[in-house]
Amino acid sequence: MAATPDWDLLQSLHAVLEAGSFSAAARIRRLTQPTLGRHIDQLERQLGAPLFLRSPRGLQPTDLALAFRQHLGDMAAAAATAARDIDGLVSGEGGVVRVTVSEIVGIEVIPPMMASFRRAHPGIDVELALDNKNADLTRRDADVAVRMARPTQNSLVAKKVGDLRLGFHATPEYLEAHGVPTSFEDLQKHTLIGFDRAFPEIVDGLAIGGGLDRPVTRDLFSYRTDNDVAQLAAMRAGVGIGVCQIQIARRSGLVPVAPELFGFTLPIWICMHETLRGSPRMRLMFDHLAKEFAAYAGDVA
Repeated sequence: MAATPDWDLLQSLHAVLEAGSFSAAARIRRLTQPTLGRHIDQLERQLGAPLFLRSPRGLQPTDLALAFRQHLGDMAAAAATAARDIDGLVSGEGGVVRVTVSEIVGIEVIPPMMASFRRAHPGIDVELALDNKNADLTRRDADVAVRMARPTQNSLVAKKVGDLRLGFHATPEYLEAHGVPTSFEDLQKHTLIGFDRAFPEIVDGLAIGGGLDRPVTRDLFSYRTDNDVAQLAAMRAGVGIGVCQIQIARRSGLVPVAPELFGFTLPIWICMHETLRGSPRMRLMFDHLAKEFAAYAGDVA
């Protein structure tokens, strides 16, 4: 029976699969590139088959390497979770809390909340993961999550703390130059900023709950990007009319557009796995985010 590959070697394989090159993987692992290359060579000798092939398109993983991807991802997540938990036990109220939020919330909303948390609890390190897809808290991909949809897993502790209001916004300069739309027909004559290829989960709500009363497809938009932060940047630059949170719009100098025609809300849920109830640092973060997002949701005047 072949020996089980060493975890150190498997971490290098995981890094190459994630990074796409030996040089980038070596930086991730804080190894020299020759050392990382030796790890892959050793693994290939143990497995008796190649893991990567070089081609004009760069480094291509073989089927064998790809078969490892999901398992290595699970192992890396479990190892990171164990490290956070052990650190917390050793440090008492200290340790690490991994928080996951959407990109727009992570960049535009949560930084002041994290600043106040760090001032109050300097012994707790924070890892912030920005992802528009909901992290799997049952796998402990993150410890605490801020979600804009009601969680469905029974194993989560979840608290709804308010609702976000969103609507069309644009710069005053754009509206002065192009006019203020007062009907859906008027809106179609404007530069509308929206999604490109990735169909956002909230789009169905835009049509039904927002008041558009028509399917929302990419053809509705004449300026398309799947990145929410890039959409906001375009609004701020005066490219056209887009959808954003009322609070973000207000501090960005954007003004509401046709609020009587269109607007919708998203619930704000703070979530964590039920097994984390007894962790002081997790509870501190959960309660802090619940308080801060409740205040943020109420700040719509």
